[in-house]
Amino acid sequence: MNNNCYTYSIGCLIMALFLSFSCKHKESKYHSLTDKIEEESKDFIGTDISLETLLEEMKLLEIHEEGHAFLIPERKGQLKSYACSECHTKPLASMTSLEIGKKAHWNVKLAHADNLTMNCITCHSESNLDELTSLTGSEIDFDASYKLCSQCHTAQFKDWTGGAHGKKIAGWAPPRASMTCVNCHNPHSPSFDTRWPSRFNTQMEKERKEGLSH
Repeated sequence: MNNNCYTYSIGCLIMALFLSFSCKHKESKYHSLTDKIEEESKDFIGTDISLETLLEEMKLLEIHEEGHAFLIPERKGQLKSYACSECHTKPLASMTSLEIGKKAHWNVKLAHADNLTMNCITCHSESNLDELTSLTGSEIDFDASYKLCSQCHTAQFKDWTGGAHGKKIAGWAPPRASMTCVNCHNPHSPSFDTRWPSRFNTQMEKERKEGLSH
């Protein structure tokens, strides 16, 4: 057998082996795992596990953001001093602060950004204190305060709407219910303090410090 015939025979054998392994229709009707997943999941309607009974006692609002629909906690009912107009009867511009006694909101310390970037009226409307205000002056309902946060924290907002950022209420089963920004972060001071784990491994810390000193 000359070299050409030998090469041709080897090529035919390789092709036959390739076809036998890539198209085993007797074993499976799918050409790939992706085809199998797509075909067998096309009629899937989701799990029959539901969190509805666990969420019945909570006051939740349905929102639609970034193509996602889910539930969030109602906010205004959780604010002890809402509505603001119950105390603030005049626009902020016409109010004067008292120099004696304890001032209103004395306990609020704004540590969100420096004074050149934001102050109280960056988020709170001067003309309608029962509403928040966007950077362009549009009114935002307190129940939708996440819209205010999304103006600057765009990446976190996108992750939150998709379910990757933020804490779920009750669990992952439907219907989806998620905490909002202000349920986890203090809007006036949103950063979290550094904390040690609840069970601090003193021996490991001792060995770490000894290793650094050598």
